[in-house]
Amino acid sequence: MWRRRATAALPWLFAAGVLAIAGAVVMKTRGAGGAECGAGFVAQGAHCVVAASGCPAPLASSNDRCDAPSVRVSIPAQTLRIGPSDWEAEGLVAPRTITVGAFFLDAFEATRGAVSHVADPDEARIAASALSRDEAAAFCASRGGRLPTDDEWIAAASAGSVSASHGLAARYPWGETGAVCRRAAWGLERGPCGTGAQSPDTVGAHPDGDTVLRLHDMAGNVAEWVAPDAARPQVGVARGGAWQTTLAADLRVWASMELDPHGHDPRVGVRCAYDPP
Repeated sequence: MWRRRATAALPWLFAAGVLAIAGAVVMKTRGAGGAECGAGFVAQGAHCVVAASGCPAPLASSNDRCDAPSVRVSIPAQTLRIGPSDWEAEGLVAPRTITVGAFFLDAFEATRGAVSHVADPDEARIAASALSRDEAAAFCASRGGRLPTDDEWIAAASAGSVSASHGLAARYPWGETGAVCRRAAWGLERGPCGTGAQSPDTVGAHPDGDTVLRLHDMAGNVAEWVAPDAARPQVGVARGGAWQTTLAADLRVWASMELDPHGHDPRVGVRCAYDPP
């Protein structure tokens, strides 16, 4: 009798064990307020900061300071199909074909240090945010660049991927696999990847989410302004999702945010594009 009862209890014990493991995985993903960071970065609340020793890739040391290097990535000319072949895009994006010429794009989002000359190194490495579209465009112009067009941003986020080799936009900047916390700074204010964040994260701190061409933080951290559409110049558009984003679908390459172009949204920053020399 005892053996029979013990045997009958085994499925329940197994189920309880599975639930316990699942709970542990969820806690790890959510971080109980702490971020999931790349090698050489450490969690400080919901953010990732550079560890006390060293300067982890993809950041680089220059003039005794660990910072985002000024690297521009060559984006090839390409033609891509974007549309509801992805079931999550049904009804949210009109199918269309985009064609772009070759251009260059900053490997990193603009940082607070680059935009405002912040002295504190940890703060200087955080992505700049709350820029209006005109302010973002002016910053890029000061560097000899411009805002990428909407199509250029999508092409850059997809460039080098398996999908792009078949003429399709990628689902996420890192490829077709799902959005998890180690790949992007998202859900940092109210979950699922952290709680309590009040600003974007350190640039480059989630290298598992890099594109094939080594563009960093194309998904999450700050959404990035794109150039105004000539047909709707009064509508501001930013792409890539942000640190407050709570839905993985909003990190998809096809997803966008429509904003007041004159506003100063804490979710929105900038990454500059450049014409070929």
